Amino acid sequence: MLREMLRDKRTLALMFIAPLFILSLMYFLFQNNSTSVAKIGVSNVNTSLVKALKNKHTDLAAYGDHANAKTTIRQHNLAAFIHEQDGKLTVTYSNSQPSDTALVKQALQGGVTKLKVQALVAATKTQKQVLQQQAKVLKTVMAQQQKLQAAQGTTRGQTATTGTTTKPKTVPNYTVTSHYLYGNSDSTFFDTFLPVLLGFFVFFFVFLISGISLLNERTTGTLTRLLATPVRRGEIITGYLIGYGLFAVIQTIITVTFALTVFNVHMLGSVWLILLINFLLAMVALSMGIFISTFANSEFQMVQFIPLLIVPQVFFSGIITISTMPDWLQWLAHIFPLYYGGDALMNVATRGFSLSAVSGDLWILLFFAVAFTTLNVIGLKRYRRV
Repeated sequence: MLREMLRDKRTLALMFIAPLFILSLMYFLFQNNSTSVAKIGVSNVNTSLVKALKNKHTDLAAYGDHANAKTTIRQHNLAAFIHEQDGKLTVTYSNSQPSDTALVKQALQGGVTKLKVQALVAATKTQKQVLQQQAKVLKTVMAQQQKLQAAQGTTRGQTATTGTTTKPKTVPNYTVTSHYLYGNSDSTFFDTFLPVLLGFFVFFFVFLISGISLLNERTTGTLTRLLATPVRRGEIITGYLIGYGLFAVIQTIITVTFALTVFNVHMLGSVWLILLINFLLAMVALSMGIFISTFANSEFQMVQFIPLLIVPQVFFSGIITISTMPDWLQWLAHIFPLYYGGDALMNVATRGFSLSAVSGDLWILLFFAVAFTTLNVIGLKRYRRV
């Protein structure tokens, strides 16, 4: 076994290089010191509260009194929208990113608390000024008592009119009503990112099964005998895509239906659009798995490609916010199909985007599928013997 491992240079390289590659990628991903910023829309909110809400984690934008919360959130990609009326705050959270929702809640709680503290400090200063004024008046009265014992009653009357009172600054007793565009207040990390996880599992298992299946047909000689016939390479690849694609469609339907019924996931967008995106991801994984299998000589080697080709895509699928990554990692994310699939799934499921709004991601996924299919047709040429 040791000799066999030493002879397999590819296995040795993947065994020792792949962990270093994944660790280095995770280092750059999680060592980023950029500050997350939640975009908040405000309408008719007291100026003092707006100032209190501002910090390094929030970016506030003012909108008209009649702005619709849901429409404004979707159009401007806001984390939340706050509207004030008669001392009542109505907060609508997008809730598509749990971290942004948490930032808004912290900012709102901190802002209201800050106003209360400021009001308390102002009231304390006012009371201090009143006490100082009363002390001065009392000192004057005592001096007059010593000089004019006979005028004591008149002085007392003057004392009552000398003191001044200042009305302390008050803060509205805000009552907050919360609404959620996606999910609810009990939404967990799993609930929010389940659409992305659906796409990943469809992509992963289709990639693995299609690659290993074609590899078995190649190692057992089935593919060689098939290539010896007049059947064209394009027809062979098309046959594989149709055959495996049928099972990919069934798997996609089962997976999405299971998530919607068992986990009771709330989808803002069309379920049919979710199915379409997952189907395109399955087609990309299918063509990609068939292509990668041409570089493997065994099932073990096929599995070894997972840390290099599949694991990095998890980080760029949307589970980690792409905008907080270093610029070079944001550019790197664009070469992975799961980046576009995850972006489309999140936009449809958590933001209610339509087909036209995510068409760009879908066209790119289709391009990946066509590109890998073309490479598969070219790659089969190396196995044709006649």
